Amino acid sequence: MTLLELENVGLVFSVRCQGRISLKEYVIRGLLGRAKRNRMEVRALEDINLRLCAGDRLGIIGPNGAGKSTLLKLLAGVYPPTCGQRRVYGRISSLFDITLGFEPDATGWENIAFRSYLQGETPRTVRQRMAAIAEFSELGEFLNMPVRYYSTGMTVRLGFSIATAIEPDILIIDEVLAAGDLAFQAKARQRIQSLISAANAVVLVSHDLASLQALCNRALWMEHGRIRADGPPKQVIDAYVQHTTSSAASGASRQAA
Repeated sequence: MTLLELENVGLVFSVRCQGRISLKEYVIRGLLGRAKRNRMEVRALEDINLRLCAGDRLGIIGPNGAGKSTLLKLLAGVYPPTCGQRRVYGRISSLFDITLGFEPDATGWENIAFRSYLQGETPRTVRQRMAAIAEFSELGEFLNMPVRYYSTGMTVRLGFSIATAIEPDILIIDEVLAAGDLAFQAKARQRIQSLISAANAVVLVSHDLASLQALCNRALWMEHGRIRADGPPKQVIDAYVQHTTSSAASGASRQAA
């Protein structure tokens, strides 16, 4: 059963090349047909074809800047594709940007509701989950305070507790999540393992190749915004390691020469 599908997907960002311009200058440039000259296009993803099926545990690897996190955000619906088709047939939960939607002047209780609504919850389901979220966060009376007074660790703990409270069909995880102190991190790891076991499909980005090989039944190698390989984890990871080692050795030889 297919849960998520990308067909000929591309993603292009339009980036300003210089600082702010005045309204007068913007209007003049528009009249002269020069309005776009101070912008450049960055092709973040190109020709992405991917089908995620029930039972898939997909690990995404590649060097920094390869497009791994960008692909995750496109899968999660944070970025709409510039071209191609994205089709989703299940409920997605993403463990990145877990404090997205937090209102600093609102209390922890209020932010539980705000963040939950962004995850697709309804007022009824929020009421059902609120006590469990509060208990897992271990923030107690701090939930009555505005979030702006929280430490970074407290904010992450609250965000993690909310983000992992749902039961997703598709779970998307970006790197290893460190939430709070050591005791809470142990709880967080157990929660993630439970979510991975319960989800119909999982997409995971990590530089920990050994963990990916142990957890996943597929691996995707990203490079320069494109899929370079998609297949069994050991096969793809071995090819990636060999390529990376060879490239590093060639670079060292050129420097020595």
